[in-house]
Amino acid sequence: MKIWLTVAVMLFACLTVMAQKQKKKRVNRERTPQQELVYDNISYLPTIKSVQFYPVDQENALPVIELHSNDQLMLAFDDLRGDVRNYYFSMVHCDADWKPSRLSPLEYADGFNEERITDYAPSVNTLQPYTHYRVDFPTSNIKPKLAGNYLLSVYEDADKRRLIISRRFYVLAPLMTISPQLVPSVAVTKRHSNQKINLTVNTAGLTVNNPYQDIRILAMQNQRPDVQQWLTTPHFVNDNQLTYNDNKTFDFGGGNEFRYFDLRSLRLASGQVANIRLDSAAHAVLVTDENYREAVYASTFDENGKFFVRNQDKADADTESDYVWVTFSLVDEATTDGAVYVLGAFNNYVRDESNKMTYDVKTKTWQCTLLLKQGLYDYAYVHVDAAGTVDVSFSDGNHFETNNTYQILLYNRRPGTTWDELVGFVEISN
Repeated sequence: MKIWLTVAVMLFACLTVMAQKQKKKRVNRERTPQQELVYDNISYLPTIKSVQFYPVDQENALPVIELHSNDQLMLAFDDLRGDVRNYYFSMVHCDADWKPSRLSPLEYADGFNEERITDYAPSVNTLQPYTHYRVDFPTSNIKPKLAGNYLLSVYEDADKRRLIISRRFYVLAPLMTISPQLVPSVAVTKRHSNQKINLTVNTAGLTVNNPYQDIRILAMQNQRPDVQQWLTTPHFVNDNQLTYNDNKTFDFGGGNEFRYFDLRSLRLASGQVANIRLDSAAHAVLVTDENYREAVYASTFDENGKFFVRNQDKADADTESDYVWVTFSLVDEATTDGAVYVLGAFNNYVRDESNKMTYDVKTKTWQCTLLLKQGLYDYAYVHVDAAGTVDVSFSDGNHFETNNTYQILLYNRRPGTTWDELVGFVEISN
């Protein structure tokens, strides 16, 4: 009788422990909410930070890979929820305007169009816990088989509605060559402020029946989606050569060099950091920025808007770097209306409530605080007036001397097809 009683007690204890574990698991593990897919570079949750997406061994370059090559892209990100999630990724083929093309996955994907991310690691000794994820893509199981624009999306539990990230990338079939030239603006009033691109395109062996309709060219300044222009009409057509040098096209404001700060160390503040404070979280206040819209050009080194996760105090920047609440401020006595945002590659130049600044009338400064991972950051300020007009140079002015890099992408739609191929790509710097 005593033996049966002992067994019953032990069985009851085991069942109680199992029930508690299951209950605890249900409480701590809340699934990612459902989201609607946006065909853009989007982080759908505020807990998803430090997204990096670029060709392997070409840090922060535009995510372009060549069709039928061994090129790969590296996608990495942090999840500040700190647990381990089952994340999957897949891709969608898009046209030049980033609308889904009328193709099925069987037509544009070689292999399976879904795979799980298996490379992850928890943060180590950080005030802000997080889990770091990484995947190199394409893989042996999923790769594109057509040239053009693609959207890579990451989601939880193989449920494509539970999105956390979407990122644009480009697959190149180098069938045409682009010869660019960067010159001062032809307009006399803009010669000291603007940079103009002239292009010559060699269509090589690819037949183009109607270059005015079949060919489209996009130029981006420093990979910025908010500073880009389209070109559809060549100035001259001569056999297999197209010339784009109209005086009014591809004329860009030069802007100014990006502002930057160095947050690789939390032990010693760099010259751009006024002070660092550590308590339950890390805080850094940057030196207040001056407004340079009326100043003459001054050459300074920058990374054309990029950011780099780095750590001077720890060995592994990916998992040992902490997150810091960084406060930005910009002195501006002239612009007190509209909205001002702090932008950079770290947030894909997206303007939303998280990076919108507030104006302090007493100090006459715009201020904003963002949560950023330790590293090196370029940033800029953008103003949007009440009518929605965006001024990307309101605090820095425009200068022809500014060091910029332009990405030029050439699309072709062949007769009888319903999608755009990326058939040419080149970068040019001044």
